[in-house]
Amino acid sequence: MPRHARNRSASGYMHVIVRGIGKQLLFEDEHDYMYYLKKLEQYCMDTEVRVCAFCLMDNHVHLLLKGESEAIVLLMKKIGVSYSWHYNKKYDRVGHLFQDRYKSEAIENESYLLSAFRYILKNPQKAGICNVAEYPWNSFWFYDNPLPYMDVSAVKGVLGNFDQYRQYIEQEENDQGLEYSEARYTDARAKELMMEHLGISSGTVLQNYSKDERNAAIKKLKECGLTERQIVRLTGIGRNIVQSAGKVKQKSSQKNRPCGL
Repeated sequence: MPRHARNRSASGYMHVIVRGIGKQLLFEDEHDYMYYLKKLEQYCMDTEVRVCAFCLMDNHVHLLLKGESEAIVLLMKKIGVSYSWHYNKKYDRVGHLFQDRYKSEAIENESYLLSAFRYILKNPQKAGICNVAEYPWNSFWFYDNPLPYMDVSAVKGVLGNFDQYRQYIEQEENDQGLEYSEARYTDARAKELMMEHLGISSGTVLQNYSKDERNAAIKKLKECGLTERQIVRLTGIGRNIVQSAGKVKQKSSQKNRPCGL
């Protein structure tokens, strides 16, 4: 099917979300988060796109961007290529890292701008990870001292000083924003289980296992209580493979049973 043209924003503001393919993790440790932010700064300066808000979650990224539509497209392409290279090289992985094209939505009024701004910052709190002010990979604390590639002037012109800003962020509202959520184990606990039962700190390691070793490992993760959806997301292994792992042995044993049993 042909791809639909992206919506253009008359205001210049866009809410962008990018996901890991198969919902797998994009960030394994703090160095990955730092690398992504470093490239975000580099390519924002190159393309003259500015960031109003950001939040890096484990398997997706929210960005509130201001710039020309073509420049935003170029920015996201540059980051996608650079970060994919970094991740695949670091974790001995091949293939696509990000899920198809990023999602984007034009923001055309002040009300939606403020709503999307708060929605992005509160993603960790909504996911039950921690309070918005405690999360290390969002832009909450850059309101008064924005980074060189950031521009919060439009939001600051409405919300005022930091105390007023913080009060607004902490309000409970049904904000508008591009959704990305799923019910699952916390990633910290899932990684602990992987280390305890498989001796690995990253699920993507299973991609390098032999078929039998991989299926046995997936079966063990299921027995530990991880859902198939979470295993797909943490390992980057296809859903069909994850679903079938652990069932082959059962079929084989049934085939070899004597007639009548």
